[in-house]
Amino acid sequence: MDRAQRSQQGLRTLERMPKAKRGIVPLRSWRHHEPQPLSLPVEYQQLMPPNDPPTMAIVTPSFNQGEFLGRTIESVLSQNYPRLEYIVQDGGSTDDSVEVIRFYETGLTKWVSAPDGGQADAIVKGFEKTSGELMGWVNSDDLLLPGALNAAANYLCEHPEIDVVYGHRILIDVEDREIGRWVLPPHCSRTLRWFDYVPQETLIWRRSLWDRVGGIDPDFRFALDWDLLLRFIDAGANFARLPRFMGGFRVHEEQKSHAWAQSVGKPEVKKLRQRHLGFAPSPSYVGVRCAKYLFSHIAYDGLYRAGMLRS
Repeated sequence: MDRAQRSQQGLRTLERMPKAKRGIVPLRSWRHHEPQPLSLPVEYQQLMPPNDPPTMAIVTPSFNQGEFLGRTIESVLSQNYPRLEYIVQDGGSTDDSVEVIRFYETGLTKWVSAPDGGQADAIVKGFEKTSGELMGWVNSDDLLLPGALNAAANYLCEHPEIDVVYGHRILIDVEDREIGRWVLPPHCSRTLRWFDYVPQETLIWRRSLWDRVGGIDPDFRFALDWDLLLRFIDAGANFARLPRFMGGFRVHEEQKSHAWAQSVGKPEVKKLRQRHLGFAPSPSYVGVRCAKYLFSHIAYDGLYRAGMLRS
């Protein structure tokens, strides 16, 4: 295929891609286009685990998310990962969550429904019931995409020097329809100290690292994943962004509200920046320090939409 043919193929691919809203930075937007059916490469389903797969511990913290919980559990169990420890830690839900959990309980390692201290406490309690060499959590309204656990395990087995992996994110609505995609450039720990861009639902790490940093800090209610990532960096962890979509992040009205993000999240973010940077920078200064990464992200997104970047 010559250059002209490749260009024509790229243009045809671009025409088939959902059109993002003009002028947006995908990483800073939760809706890029109108809902459409979620589509993934067939090879995602075909990826096999390592020959000697490490044990994988996955926790789903949940509270009154019965509408989505079954789809979350199904997305984890359908990974068909051969050595999976899967815990659902429910906070004493009053909706139909317990009925949903019971429907899937034969595939679960353990589940609990009892009052807890919130998301961070539920995650800690869930992981206390596991011993897996690799770890991650999936919130009760998000999804693991096909082959995500096999991809993470394969990479970590092939690259013993890497401690943490994550991948690209697909934004989904309440009906599991795609409304956007985050295509990320290679990992940059320097940028991560200023701005949390890592899709949490795609994140997998080694238990040895978790033990070294002391796990989740239950004092955080909003920025708990960024706090964990920053402590991973301080512990000398090596990160890798895998070149594939690994998680579906659901955008819906029952998420943590903007007001709650301002009242709880903003002070936590300020606290983390003060702790790790030594001062609390203005939003505009954060933008300046993250500009190179964001420009790289926009370039990767453009290449992906043009059909010139495989994921």
